[in-house]
Amino acid sequence: MAFYSEEEKTEDYLFKIVLIGDSAVGKSNLLARFARDEFYPNSKSTIGVEFQTQKMDINGKEIKAQIWDTAGQERFRAVTSAYYRGAVGALLVYDISRRQTFDSIGRWLNELHTHSDMNVVTILVGNKSDLKDAREVPTSEGKALAEAQGLFFMETSALDSSNVVAAFQMVVKEIYNILSRKVMISQELKKQDPSWVGNGKTVVLQGDGNQEAAAAEPKKGGCCSS
Repeated sequence: MAFYSEEEKTEDYLFKIVLIGDSAVGKSNLLARFARDEFYPNSKSTIGVEFQTQKMDINGKEIKAQIWDTAGQERFRAVTSAYYRGAVGALLVYDISRRQTFDSIGRWLNELHTHSDMNVVTILVGNKSDLKDAREVPTSEGKALAEAQGLFFMETSALDSSNVVAAFQMVVKEIYNILSRKVMISQELKKQDPSWVGNGKTVVLQGDGNQEAAAAEPKKGGCCSS
């Protein structure tokens, strides 16, 4: 995975991705492992909202993933609407060693669909796969739920790094694939009708017209790089 400073290169695409799931399932450590290759065994619960950015190269295009992490506790749900706004991808995380975190998946999916578009690319992540002896949720059960809900699925371990990068990359690649298809369609429409209103700068990934667009125009400068 390549890293660039803002001075060296500007990204071709910027995707907002959210991490959701119950408190203490390991969302912050998944992000720390992915963005900085770090792990905090005594990680405290997230207060409010934090985000990191990571740049990836997909098919020769530089993708900047802006990954948002929020507290899983109910008392912080006031940030919900702003947190989800503009998201085009989501990692829905549970802890394989705590059945109740898996049982909460339906509630989190409802919240995701309420505050964002149904077309958000979502992967169900069974985290803490290193805790084999403490497992309460079989892999087959996670797969079955993902298939029933139309989600991608992967088990990860932020502790030993297993599948962490792969999970984030799966979401980003799928967003890029969808966006590429949208761009191709818009180009075809423009060929057929030169007066078509699309200007090529942004492409709306979601079907709902009031959702924000995934930026397809290179950003200049930019802040908040990790």
